[in-house]
Amino acid sequence: MARIRSPEPQRNARLASRERRALQRMSEPLQSIALPDPFGLYRGGALHGAHSAYETWGQLNAARDNAILLFTGLSPPAHAASNEANPSPGWWQRMIGPGRALDTSRYFIVCVNSLGSCFGSTGAASIDPASGERYRLNFPEIAVEDIARAGFETARALGIERLDSVIGASLGGMSVIAFATQFPQAARRLISISGSAAASPFAIALRSVQREAILRDPDWQGGQYSPERPPRSGLRLARKLGTITYRSAAEWRQRFGREPLAGNALNVSPFAPHFAVEGYLEAQAERFTRIFDPNCYLYLSSAMDRFDLAEHGGSYAAALRQVTSERVIGVESDMLFAIHEQAAIAEAFAHDGIPVRFARLPSLEGHDAFLVDIPRFDAEIRSFLA
Repeated sequence: MARIRSPEPQRNARLASRERRALQRMSEPLQSIALPDPFGLYRGGALHGAHSAYETWGQLNAARDNAILLFTGLSPPAHAASNEANPSPGWWQRMIGPGRALDTSRYFIVCVNSLGSCFGSTGAASIDPASGERYRLNFPEIAVEDIARAGFETARALGIERLDSVIGASLGGMSVIAFATQFPQAARRLISISGSAAASPFAIALRSVQREAILRDPDWQGGQYSPERPPRSGLRLARKLGTITYRSAAEWRQRFGREPLAGNALNVSPFAPHFAVEGYLEAQAERFTRIFDPNCYLYLSSAMDRFDLAEHGGSYAAALRQVTSERVIGVESDMLFAIHEQAAIAEAFAHDGIPVRFARLPSLEGHDAFLVDIPRFDAEIRSFLA
């Protein structure tokens, strides 16, 4: 008798294939500009033939003064919202568009993929023009200042002499501050969201363990892994550790409680996942490992740890003395970039007499609130840009 095969594995394989294609479309840059060659780096060395990937929404006006430069967090691509060339929803889909906080009927939005990332901008996964091979660990050290400068050069290449605003969250929030220290007159106003003037010991400790998880994966191969066999286990663990800190403990409790994982009765091992929250972490990590390069993760997380605003002038206030107008937004439940870190940024601006508003949002969602608590962030950003 012929054995009847269940269609479920085949259906799951088709779904996974469609998801991979969707993720690939989301991460593919639509446009890029060539950065100045050589592109000198903040901590020494230079890149040759480097590029900055970006996407745009809205129209640049005749005066070229309605542009907003948007920096991303560590992991997103430049695809912040859907557009004609790429209809897939972006990571800030509900914030960008006609009538939204980043109103494309008024503003020309430019979102850049961070230098050092793997979504079109030059990074460790890119081809080194000197060797014809991937950079891997031959890629020079990247600083947050380099990410900020690449964004500045992207705006210049688009013919924008002065931006209306520069906005960023998480690593993007740090990039906004770094932008302000290097190009204080290049934007009329700034919005730093859930960033930091210098990484806290807690954040440094966390990211050091995330990097160690990647480095200790046998498939890392001293950074010389092939694209077909990257250190997925290490990257999955690193992503899980990060995901835990992206939300608050209260939000985890409210969202999952002690709900069991569906189908966990099929697991015979006492150490197999038993709770819904474990399944969520696994799903997030699996999705991330399909699209992100582990070496790029190492470089960008290290750049976040090493950033220190006080390197620019000896103090936070000295570093920001020429900025014109600023809004700092933080979340009270954020354990990764604590609310007092946002307060320190706001105080530095205020010390120099710069008009600044510090918004302490009571969101439950922790560090990721800027991605999910859209009504609160929409209101804060909309009022500042009015």
